[in-house]
Amino acid sequence: MSDGPILLVEDNPDDVMFTLRAFEKNHIKNEIVVASNGEEALQRLLPDDGTPPLRPALVLLDVNLPKVNGLEVLRRIRHDDRTCTLPVVVLTTSNEERDIVESYRLGANSYVRKPVVFGEFLNAANLLGMYWLLVNEPMPPRRGA
Repeated sequence: MSDGPILLVEDNPDDVMFTLRAFEKNHIKNEIVVASNGEEALQRLLPDDGTPPLRPALVLLDVNLPKVNGLEVLRRIRHDDRTCTLPVVVLTTSNEERDIVESYRLGANSYVRKPVVFGEFLNAANLLGMYWLLVNEPMPPRRGA
C-alpha cells in the first residue's frame, strides 16, 4: 500500500471538490495536495529553491491547465531523474485523440476521462485509488534520492 500523498493537478474548483469528495467517500486516506496550475505542480515536484520536493504516491494530472499545460508538466516529470518513475494518471475531460496519444507518448501510466455524473466519478475514483494505492507495487525509492 502507498501511503504517500496524492498530487491532484487541477484548475477547476468544482473538479477539485468532486475529487476530494469521491476519495473521501471511497475511504482513501492519503493526503491530497492540490496544485491549481502546471507551474505550481512543477514547483512542488521539482523545486529550484532548495525546498524538499513533494514525493507523491500518485499524480492525477489534468491536460488543460493554466501557466504550464498538463502535457508539458508530464514531459518535465518524465525528463527529470527525481520524478521520472512517479505514477502519473492523466485525469481530464479531454477526449481529443491527440491528447490521449501525446499523453502516452510522454509516459503517462494511464489516461482516464473524468465522468460527468458524480456517481460515475465516484466509481472511477474508487478504481483509481484501489489500483494505484493498493494493488500496484510502486517503484522502490532510489538510494541517495
